Amino acid sequence: AGELDPTCDPARIRAFFVHPNWARKGIGKSILTLCENEAKAWGFQSAELMATLPGVRLYRACGYEEGEPLMHVMESGIKLPLIPMRKALG
Repeated sequence: AGELDPTCDPARIRAFFVHPNWARKGIGKSILTLCENEAKAWGFQSAELMATLPGVRLYRACGYEEGEPLMHVMESGIKLPLIPMRKALG
């Protein structure tokens, strides 16, 4: 916890989801672009996020590179596969 330092930390893009009825209309890309632009305005040089499997294609198309997949286990026991992804904002 604590404030991130743009000189050494990546910006963290938090979760956002687009309703399936509105998928593939550019909404996710627009949200991501707004987040990246705001991060750059604050001086961040890179951004990172945790992608759910349906989001990987969007993030990859927007220049994010995948890290090693991991499994997040929720309190209910449900397992959620996540892919860490990162992009230089330069």
